[in-house]
Amino acid sequence: MICDFHLHTKMSYDSDADIDEVICAAVSKGMRHMAITDHHDFDLDNGVFEQKNPREYYDTIYGYKEKYSDKINISVGIELGVEACQAKRLYDFTSRCPFDFIIGSIHCVYGIDPYYSDFWKGLTVKEGMEKYFDAIIESLNVYDNFDVFGHLDYIVRYVLSESEKLYSYHDFKDRLDTILHKIISMGKGIEINTGSLRRGLNTTNPSEEIIQKYREYGGKIITVGSDAHNASDIGAGFSAAREILLRCGFSEYCIFEKRQPVFIKL
Repeated sequence: MICDFHLHTKMSYDSDADIDEVICAAVSKGMRHMAITDHHDFDLDNGVFEQKNPREYYDTIYGYKEKYSDKINISVGIELGVEACQAKRLYDFTSRCPFDFIIGSIHCVYGIDPYYSDFWKGLTVKEGMEKYFDAIIESLNVYDNFDVFGHLDYIVRYVLSESEKLYSYHDFKDRLDTILHKIISMGKGIEINTGSLRRGLNTTNPSEEIIQKYREYGGKIITVGSDAHNASDIGAGFSAAREILLRCGFSEYCIFEKRQPVFIKL
């Protein structure tokens, strides 16, 4: 069973998942490794990390790592919202804990999540997506303390009908190539995120075309994550993810331990 390296628990503002249940779900599915990667977005002011400092979060998850050490290897991870304007605060935040794994993600574009209609005011779908990819480029130019970039085309989750008609790698080639080349040059990876399959899309985030280009450009580091916010979704869509990775030329995927990639055969 492919190891799940993007999932959320009640330590995230948008999940009520019991941590024991999440871990036991991964164990029951035969996973040898997993990463708990709860949210931290300064611009969303999303609660749990305003109430708990990063060390308290780390120590909590580390306690579960020790509790289940005879059943599964748990990496203490975090999903960071890496908006460019927050770079200094993010460096300070991550310096306070020895995380095993950090996902860098863009949820907010200039303080607004594309989930909300305010983001789209005055924008076409294409313009909104260009704005989102430009925000990733800006962030990559100023922030590098992450291991993989999460759900690289996250924005398509919120323009489902339009995106399936117009969205492809070629529509945004210049921006996506800039992002992929930058990630590779930084020695970072990307993830294949299956959460989109549960939201009605017919492919993962990012799309298979983008994963193929990442591989063609020399990218080797790729993790697999369900983006589960409840125990029942742990590992969901991983058969499809495996097939996509194989079609794109990957024979291995990665987990992370102490911020270092470990390659596992598919």
